[in-house]
Amino acid sequence: MTEIHPGQRVAVLVDAQNLYHTAQSLHSRNIDYSALLEKAVQDRQLTRAIAYVIRADSPEEESFFEALIDIGFEPKIKAIKTFADGSKKADWDVGMSLDAVTLANHVDTIVLCTGDGDFSRLCSHLRHEGVRVEVMAFESSTAEELIEAADSFLDLGDRHETFLL
Repeated sequence: MTEIHPGQRVAVLVDAQNLYHTAQSLHSRNIDYSALLEKAVQDRQLTRAIAYVIRADSPEEESFFEALIDIGFEPKIKAIKTFADGSKKADWDVGMSLDAVTLANHVDTIVLCTGDGDFSRLCSHLRHEGVRVEVMAFESSTAEELIEAADSFLDLGDRHETFLL
């Protein structure tokens, strides 16, 4: 496992839907994205910070997208798909994974902010490529295989006062 040092190049990839729903269901609160980014970077060299978000045609979402930009995130926005039966789906798993693999040659560390176990295989691949992988999420709703696949795990639930608004 690579140690953390100031010269490290870091990319931060945030699964905003995963964090939002977990923060709401566990704490009825929102994520403090500024604190999240600050802790993820930890005085290292930020290369990219991407927040993967879903457009749900909610009145406050445009101001949220703008706030992400102000904080230092590049929002990647995907619209919800509504199917003929009325069901809806939108996720960024493939997009986040492709970005992580693409960024792997340009960074030393990738911080994944998600509890989704689908990313455990990505962690294993990135580590095999020599990239340090850190995961930040709520442990109570994070897949065990994701925690095990990462070099380090930070439980956002241990620090509500820091990571929740």
